[in-house]
Amino acid sequence: MMPRLMTLPAVPAVLSITAGYVDTSSFLALSGLFTSHVTGNFVTLGASLAQGSSDTIAKILALPLFCAVVFATRLLRFQLEKSGLPILGIWLTLQFILMTIAGVLAVRYGPFPDADTVPAVAVGLILVVAMAIQNAFHRIHLANYPPTTIMTGTTTQAMLDLADLVHGVSVDKKPAVTARVTNLLNGIVAFALGCAAAAVTYAHVKEWVFIGAPIFAAMTIGFYIREKSIGARSGSA
Repeated sequence: MMPRLMTLPAVPAVLSITAGYVDTSSFLALSGLFTSHVTGNFVTLGASLAQGSSDTIAKILALPLFCAVVFATRLLRFQLEKSGLPILGIWLTLQFILMTIAGVLAVRYGPFPDADTVPAVAVGLILVVAMAIQNAFHRIHLANYPPTTIMTGTTTQAMLDLADLVHGVSVDKKPAVTARVTNLLNGIVAFALGCAAAAVTYAHVKEWVFIGAPIFAAMTIGFYIREKSIGARSGSA
């Protein structure tokens, strides 16, 4: 029997779309800045320096800022646990707020032919913070699902699992491997859809592309509330 096309829950699926969208938006509108796959900025920074161009400030700051935010997110989680508040909901809301601020700044001060201006750097680094939070809370709260922000490891694991299925796995392991590879492929497709959506949007509306990020973030919050409600009803049934 073939696996169902969509087994990835809505929250991680939309998070994957969001990551692809934000990374592509920032890359196109902010002179090659990666806000999610921040280590990619080593490459684009090297290219900028080799070509004698500017657009380096946000790329230099992105990785240390990303690391600091992930570190702080982990520490803050320990404090939030004591409060009994819905921690994942707080992270999702904070991400939405940050993306909204970045979108407003981009529309107000964009476009950004020089990505080293204060508004451009601010937009880029605010999005780095938002995506650092997503990377952190995924590892903490959604660890059973494929990564939503970086697809290299996901693609590698998907190909390994597909090779195992082609070669043949034991009957008792096949359902788990099939479910995992389906989730992995769904995550890759979701990320690619986000990239495509950002590219098409940027081609038509330039800096207004950043308004899409908080829209996806709001969708994620909506799905989170729905899934939490469904889980609560199931638990009380």
